[in-house]
Formats: sequence, structure tokens, C-alpha cells
Amino acid sequence: MWKFTIRRLLIAIPQMFLLSLLVFFMAKSMPGDALTGLINNPDLPAEAVQELRVKLGLDNPWYIQYKDWILGALQGDFGNSFTRKMPVTELIGDRIWNTVWLSAMSTVLIYLMGIPLGIWSGKYHDTLRDRMITGYTYIGFATPLFIFALLMLLVFGFMLRWFPTGGSVAPGLEPGTWDYIVSKIYHLILPSFSIALIGLTGTVQYLRSEIIDTKQKDFVRLARSKGVSEKRLYNNHIFRNSLMPIAALFGYEITLLISGSIFVESIFTYPGMGQLFVQSITTRDFSVVTALVLISGFAFIIGGLLSDIIMSIVDPRIRIK
Repeated sequence: MWKFTIRRLLIAIPQMFLLSLLVFFMAKSMPGDALTGLINNPDLPAEAVQELRVKLGLDNPWYIQYKDWILGALQGDFGNSFTRKMPVTELIGDRIWNTVWLSAMSTVLIYLMGIPLGIWSGKYHDTLRDRMITGYTYIGFATPLFIFALLMLLVFGFMLRWFPTGGSVAPGLEPGTWDYIVSKIYHLILPSFSIALIGLTGTVQYLRSEIIDTKQKDFVRLARSKGVSEKRLYNNHIFRNSLMPIAALFGYEITLLISGSIFVESIFTYPGMGQLFVQSITTRDFSVVTALVLISGFAFIIGGLLSDIIMSIVDPRIRIK
């Protein structure tokens, strides 16, 4: 187990290095640089601008600039925002936890709803119950997330007025109080359900297919021929083996939710990293965009690492000898 984890970590390190190089050169090819976010006076003499450029190391060779940039990023320093005139780290820090909580709540809802639906659909396949569940998953696969989120906002936010239509917490509440926590959760319900009701379709279909396939395997037939009860057969043999693909996708699920929340956060004006990403692209705030791309890329690599480790625990056969 430990050998597999160490090998997988060693593979992830060069992946992160290559990703950081890609993001760095992408930033270098874009108009503007770190100095753009520091100049407040457009009439500043060219000599003063050049002096600042030398002071910031922007005239250094690319490999020295990369070294300075990646060392700063590892310490949490991504430079300054071009448009907001503030440190990128401070700007992202205000929003990252909102996205984390939204993704976490969406993940919980996906598994709370998706696993029972997948089990029922697989256990009772080719019945009316199965056709209703698979019919919903087909509709979910065909429905874009932003269309579904707009529909949820229209119905439950504006028409029924059951949930707030924007923000992450009611104004005027003091952080850390019980009212503040309740308001945070209340503002999370509608956007997280919008993500979960579409995101669970993959979980349901994966689990349904695995259960139907596992029911037909020889070890299940053997256990049934020995008189094992159907309840015990499903709990100890079929369900346990069918959950392996779901466990393997857990790490990827979290990181995909972080990227997928871009549309939902924009629609619900939820102040998270997704909304910040869209705003930064619109205003061409490239220092913020590159920081968010780097963080998201690292999250995907870590998610893949987490999925591999979980899968190696669930199914030891895949471990590298």
C-alpha cells in the first residue's frame, strides 16, 4: 500500500511541474504583466516604469522569472490583481472557502441520492421503477447544467421564493454565530441541489450497470445455489463489488464539481472561485486567471491521486508490485 502511494506521489510531482510551466508560459503570452497591477498613474514617466520593471525582475530571463514566480506561488504569493489593485492571494482567500463548501455539500447530496437510486435501478432493472430512474438520468445527461440551474433559480428562487437568489450569507450577520451558520447553509441549498440533481446521473448509471453485471457473475450464482439469502447476497457480494468504480471516481468527482461550479456560481451570484474566474476573464485580469488555473490544475492532479489511492484500498489487485 505505502509503496503504491509513494510511486503515485512521485508521478504527481512532474505532472504539477509541467502544469506550472504551461500556466507560466500562458501568462507570459498574454498582454500585461505583474507591473500592470501596480501602476495607478497612467502619466508615470517611461524611465520610472522601466526602473520598476527592473526592480520586479521582469527583465530577467524566463527561467529566472519562472523560478521567482513558482517560489512565490508555493508561498501563497501570486502577485497583484490588475483590476482590483490588491494581492491575488487575499482576493482568492475571500472566496475559496465558499467554493469548497459548495462542492462538499454537492458531493454529499450526489452520493446520498445517487447511491440509493443506482441500487434500486440495478436491483429492480427492467421494472417500472428502473425505467423511471433511467429516464431521469437520460434527461439529466441531456440537460446542460446552466440551463437546469436557471430553471431552479426561476422556480424556487423567484416564483416560489423558498430560497435566496444570490449571495452566500444574509447581510449584517456576524461570522461564527449560529445565525450566520444557518444562513450559510440556507444559501447553499439551492445551488448545491442544482449541481447534485444533474451530477448524480453518472453515479446512478455507473452503479446500475455494475450491479446488473455483478448479478450475472459466477460467484453470485454459486452463492445463490448454496442457499445464501437474497438480502445477504446483495449486501455482502453484489453491492460491495459494485461500489468499487464509485469509490475510484470519488477524487475526480470533487475536482469536477469545483470546475463545474463556475456556471452555478455565476447564475446564483454566489461569491466563489467560479464567479471570480468568469469576472477575471471578462475584465482580462490575467494574474487572477493564471492563479485560479494553477490551483484548479493542482486540485485535479490531487483528485486523481486520491482516486488511485482509494481504488488501491478497495481493490488491492491494481497496486503496482
